[in-house]
Amino acid sequence: MHEELADRFIAAITGGDVDTLRSLYAPGALIWHNGPGPGGGSEQSVDDNLRTLRWLSRNLGDLRYEEIRRDALPGGYVQRHVLRGTLPGGTPLEIAACLFVTVDGSGRIARIEEYADTRGSDPLRDLAAARRAARA
Repeated sequence: MHEELADRFIAAITGGDVDTLRSLYAPGALIWHNGPGPGGGSEQSVDDNLRTLRWLSRNLGDLRYEEIRRDALPGGYVQRHVLRGTLPGGTPLEIAACLFVTVDGSGRIARIEEYADTRGSDPLRDLAAARRAARA
């Protein structure tokens, strides 16, 4: 099981540690998220994913993963969790998600397929749109 890798990954996300996150990804890793788009979702490069994760750590207070359950899979693991935090203004955020993580031979993350409750992430999209509008 890749318990240590998974724990380091979560700690780096919640701590906003982009350098550690980058080191946990294999070269050419891809991150797929369910949602609108061809095939029911979209893929991100590591750089795009790191921008997203850095934004989350900067814009959510008390960012944390709770109710974590993990199971080993051939070549990786599956993790179910609830991502919680506080939006600016004090509104709580809660997003249930499931990750299918593929780990390469060197022990780094080669691919993530994330299935998240898209309704739960609506407040994040609203916050991002408001921040973009404020810069325009």
